[in-house]
Amino acid sequence: MSYRVCFVCTGNICRSPMAEAVFRARVAEAGLDGLVEVDSAGTGGWHEGDGADPRTVSVLETNGYESGHAARQFRADWFSRLDLVIALDAGHLQALRRLAPTPADAEKVRLLRSYDPSAGHDLDVPDPYYGGSDRFEECLEMVEAASPGLLAAVQERMGGQAA
Repeated sequence: MSYRVCFVCTGNICRSPMAEAVFRARVAEAGLDGLVEVDSAGTGGWHEGDGADPRTVSVLETNGYESGHAARQFRADWFSRLDLVIALDAGHLQALRRLAPTPADAEKVRLLRSYDPSAGHDLDVPDPYYGGSDRFEECLEMVEAASPGLLAAVQERMGGQAA
């Protein structure tokens, strides 16, 4: 049985698809394809069915990541099939924990930057949507910095499985 991780931001066109692409690459590098499923969604459905923001796609492709994506909205009934729900900022964390059907489901929700020991106290990945390409690069840097710690946590929860 695979371990299932879903990244969640606001509209599922910037931060969460970026985190999904980066983490999927880390999972593949670790030889965990087929053992860890990686997905993303948004707290809202405004962009459902749309691809990732072109600036997200550009930053991902420039940095060697695959970028196929269709936005969708996170649903409360997904908690039962997910092992970990990764919020990109504190607002998403609160919204997801309120949406969780049970306290155990609420415990599945974590902030991405909580897995980056150098993040300090500011654990939000800022929304790059209203900024230029530099904001998307900054977002990618934060996502990449947190991914090794998240991968280590997932491997630990899976019982130390590695390639």
